[in-house]
Amino acid sequence: MKNRTITVDMLARVEGEGGLTVRVKQDKVTEVRFNIFEPPRFFEAFLRNRRFSEAPDITARICGICPVAYQMSACAAVEDALGVAITEEVRALRRLLYCGEWIESHVLHMVMLHAPDFLDVPDVVGLAKLHPERVKAALRIKKAGNAIVATLGGREIHPINVRIGGFYRAPRRDELTALLAELTWARGAALEMLDWMAGFPFPEAEHDYLFVALRHPSQYPMNEGRIVSSAGLDIEPREYDSAFAESQERRTHALHTTHRGKTMLCGPLARLSLNFDRLPPIAREAAGRVGIGPVCRNPWKSLLVRGIEVAAAFDEAIRLIEGYSPPALPSPQPVMRAGTGYGCTEAPRGL
Repeated sequence: MKNRTITVDMLARVEGEGGLTVRVKQDKVTEVRFNIFEPPRFFEAFLRNRRFSEAPDITARICGICPVAYQMSACAAVEDALGVAITEEVRALRRLLYCGEWIESHVLHMVMLHAPDFLDVPDVVGLAKLHPERVKAALRIKKAGNAIVATLGGREIHPINVRIGGFYRAPRRDELTALLAELTWARGAALEMLDWMAGFPFPEAEHDYLFVALRHPSQYPMNEGRIVSSAGLDIEPREYDSAFAESQERRTHALHTTHRGKTMLCGPLARLSLNFDRLPPIAREAAGRVGIGPVCRNPWKSLLVRGIEVAAAFDEAIRLIEGYSPPALPSPQPVMRAGTGYGCTEAPRGL
């Protein structure tokens, strides 16, 4: 009979700072504690008493890998509060911007952070020695996603072209169509990468998750939709506080969120399992080819689910660019300044 405690003070290849404690009693794992000890950064406090138009730029600084997620959330919250309805042209451009972030962020996670664990190498440097062409292809695929973000957002990291109601500047058609050749190559390369990863040694591990994700009426959800769950929840995002409870635990700085007292799972597994029917055909076909069905409960295979979402993002990006026409500039209109009861006439820049 063996009793022991395994402690890893610092975990590499996590987005943040983490540690792990595993307790074993009589050769059985009795407790696993994953600690996130990255200090709080108080972005909620930074936003207090700031002009509403500053929210997208401030929240983008929360993360250098997924700044678009925070920008889109900030825009959606402020627009909902002010009753601002965005145009279909803005909606399409935001979705295209989100495609770019999904591509670069997912590929970073899959190849640079996650794949080394399956192939018994310490990091992506070791992976590059073992599979140099795979890593080169992944970097090129990631670069294609960065190019979308830079073209729409003004730069790859912490985009600066996003504003409440739209963008400061709409891209010209030729700026977007110049991306098509590389995006088309990258879509094929992403499918090849997915097939390669499908051969990894995935443990058999099915869990009874409470899935929570967005669900859009017709599209695979990125930044729009209602909040739904595998238990029947179906609410508007503004109703979040009425359905979920957030709490802090002493051992970690990460907030723990529950629904009716039950821990939930968000992210790729939840998104796919609640929206498989919303995937474009190319992504559904790829899912079937690598053995991912309409519901996936194996956390190890989140690697493959991200790969499926990358294929979907490339397909969506190509479709949006091919159908893009620059929107006409709106005429000057009253714009309400935050914190006052007065409107002022401003000429909106961009769209």
